[in-house]
Amino acid sequence: MHEHSVSRSVFAVTLLSAISLSSPLLASTETGIASIYSGEPTANGEYAHVHALTAAHRTLPFGTKVKVTNIGNGQSVIVRINDRGPYIKGRIIDLTPAGAKAIGFSGLARVQVAVVSGRSA
Repeated sequence: MHEHSVSRSVFAVTLLSAISLSSPLLASTETGIASIYSGEPTANGEYAHVHALTAAHRTLPFGTKVKVTNIGNGQSVIVRINDRGPYIKGRIIDLTPAGAKAIGFSGLARVQVAVVSGRSA
C-alpha cells in the first residue's frame, strides 16, 4: 500500500508541475518583440491613453501587472494589461508610448516580459 501512496503523490506533483508551467500567470518570462500602440478603445473597455502605463497581451488576464525589460539597454517598466494583442508574428506585447519611452524605444524593441502580480481588483 505504501508504494501505491508514493505513486499517487508522484503523479499529483507531476500533474501540478505541468499545470503550473502551462499557466500564463506562473510562467517565468517571455522574450520577444514589443511594439507601440495608443489612441483606441481597449478590449476591457478602457482607452489606450498615450500617457498610461498599460499594455496589450494575447493571454494574460486584464489587470495583470508585468515588468517589461528592454534587452538592448536593460531599462524596465511595470505596466498593467488592459487589452488583447499584438497579433503580428514575433510580437509579444504592445506598449503605450509612455511605456515604450520608459524603457527607451520608439518603434520595436526586443524585450523580456515577466509577471509581477496577478489581476488586481
